[in-house]
Amino acid sequence: MIAIAHFIAVTFYLGAAAVAALPFARRVKAPVIWVVVALLLGVGAHATALAGLTKQAGAASLTGLGPGLSFAGFVLALSLVIVESLAREVSLTLIAAPLAALVTMAGNLTGMHPFLDPQGARAVWLSMHIVLSFIGIAAYATAAAAGTMYLVARRELKSAHFGPIFRFFPPLDTLDRVNHLASIAGFLGLTRGLALAAGYSFEYRAIVLPQIIWGIAAWAGVSALAIGRVLRGWQARRAALMSALTFASVIALYVVFRMASLNRGQFL
Repeated sequence: MIAIAHFIAVTFYLGAAAVAALPFARRVKAPVIWVVVALLLGVGAHATALAGLTKQAGAASLTGLGPGLSFAGFVLALSLVIVESLAREVSLTLIAAPLAALVTMAGNLTGMHPFLDPQGARAVWLSMHIVLSFIGIAAYATAAAAGTMYLVARRELKSAHFGPIFRFFPPLDTLDRVNHLASIAGFLGLTRGLALAAGYSFEYRAIVLPQIIWGIAAWAGVSALAIGRVLRGWQARRAALMSALTFASVIALYVVFRMASLNRGQFL
């Protein structure tokens, strides 16, 4: 049941990306409604899978590598629904929906096996840390996607090459606004998630060095972006470039730690 629900979610995520790409193939209006519907169906199937996992494994169901990756895909897809619905654009789906599908598929293939089985308040504490942290990461990913698209669209505009990308991508102001709001949301989510992680580590003496280093690196990247935008008045191009570069660095650091880690069942 859980594996089938994941497969359905991945199918709808990829379907949403395919529908969003239609304006590249022919001159049609961006199919916002159909993209959002496909994403919502995928999120619904994904939520069913995670609910089944929680029922099966308990409150600490998100502690393993597979469950963690699956939840990351779920939060990213849910964030995408919110952003696309508010912006009335579908271009972010071209990047974020396949990424959500890839992460979800990786989690499903890895196996839905929780790594820990804490009980009571400890389980709730750990689950809140995971949820808030992944919300922050998903928002950070959204800021990076919007920043990357801003740089591509800006280059098209500067070169006066008004092709499919220029016609299909949302206005630069919209991409800049998404980058701005997502960077702040990412900062708030990761700050709260990191604070809960620090308290949990000291309370239960559960300190894992790669997790600490990667968490601080992710928080530092999104914090620099949010502070630069809010306090230092970074312009759109600089913020877009920083969001794309810092997020790519955070992902690269995760891959390095993941490959070197001996804890195969953990997220890190």
